[in-house]
Amino acid sequence: MAGAEKHYIMPRPDFDKPVKLGIVISPYYKDIADNMLAGAKAEIEAVGGSYEVIEVPGALEIPTAIGIAERLSNFDGYVALGCVIRGETTHYETVCNDSSRAIQLLGLQGLCIGNGILTVENRTQAEVRADPADQNKGGGAAAAALHLIALTRKWGAQRKGVGFVPDAKEYKVAGELKDNPTA
Repeated sequence: MAGAEKHYIMPRPDFDKPVKLGIVISPYYKDIADNMLAGAKAEIEAVGGSYEVIEVPGALEIPTAIGIAERLSNFDGYVALGCVIRGETTHYETVCNDSSRAIQLLGLQGLCIGNGILTVENRTQAEVRADPADQNKGGGAAAAALHLIALTRKWGAQRKGVGFVPDAKEYKVAGELKDNPTA
C-alpha cells in the first residue's frame, strides 16, 4: 500500500523576495479539492508566499487556465489541483493523460508547475491522498512548484510567454540581430 511507504521530502526552499503562485483547481469533487487546497495553501504560506485561487470546471481545463494566466498575469509558478476517479468508460484515461501531458508541455516551456491532479481508482484513494494530515498531495504539488521557482531564480529570470518563440534578443536573422541590424 502506498500510504505505508516512506519517502524523502526535500527541505523547503528559501526565497529572498516574495513568491506568488496561481493555484488552479477543479472542485469537481469539492471535499477532495478543499483538502488539497488546504495543503497547498499551508505549504505556500510556510515560505512566506502568496497565492490566488483560480477555479475551473474540470481537470482538462487546468492546463488551459495555467497557459492563460501565464500570458496575462504575473505569477511565479502554478499549482495544479484536481481529482480524476476511474469510472466505467475510457474517459478516465483521456482526462488523466491529456491533462498530465499538457501540464508537462507547459513545464518544458519554462513554467514552474506542481502537478497535483490525483488519478485514482476510487474515492477512498482520493481521500487519503488529499488529506493534509495523511499523504497531503496538495502540499506536495505546492512544494514542487516552489522548488522549481527556486531553480528558476537561481539560474536566471523566467521568460515571459508560453511557446517556443524565443525573445527577440535571443536570435539572429541572416546574421544580424533582429532588433539591432548594426550589431
